[in-house]
Amino acid sequence: MFNNAQDSWYAIFVLTGEEDKVKERLKYRFKDKLRILVPKRRIKERKNGEWHHNIKTLFPGYVLVNGSVSQEDYCNLQGVPGLIKMLRSGHTPLEIDSYEMEILNRLICNNETIGFSNILVENKKIVVVDGPLLSLEGQIESIDYRKGRAKVRLDFLGEARTVDLGISVLQPA
Repeated sequence: MFNNAQDSWYAIFVLTGEEDKVKERLKYRFKDKLRILVPKRRIKERKNGEWHHNIKTLFPGYVLVNGSVSQEDYCNLQGVPGLIKMLRSGHTPLEIDSYEMEILNRLICNNETIGFSNILVENKKIVVVDGPLLSLEGQIESIDYRKGRAKVRLDFLGEARTVDLGISVLQPA
């Protein structure tokens, strides 16, 4: 009934703003059995005339879980404060498409936070020099030079979503 693949990823719907608390509760409940992830992004924001680097949740209201989820594990999810439900397809947990997770894993690399990418714009063509968006130029929909952000299209749970990711625009030599 449940998938036993270790590389399967699932989404848990949680109260928005409670993602990190739910993550810690799940880590405590499942110890090292499941890998639990709350993808985040580092962006620049202006407050009181000064620029600050802030970390925001990439997909508010979602916690991602990696591993084998048994019927018992599914039942253990019930009653976790802040957790609404595990997304399902019929009677089994909804597995996140491997292509979607591949892109997400490339963006977040070794930790949960998507950092800044360095980009060049030459003749209205975007070239990512380095950073998480390297070789993902086709996903970039637009650039806000003033805020230092790129609108990036990501597929998540079968839907196209547009998220803001931090960038640094380099001047051509």
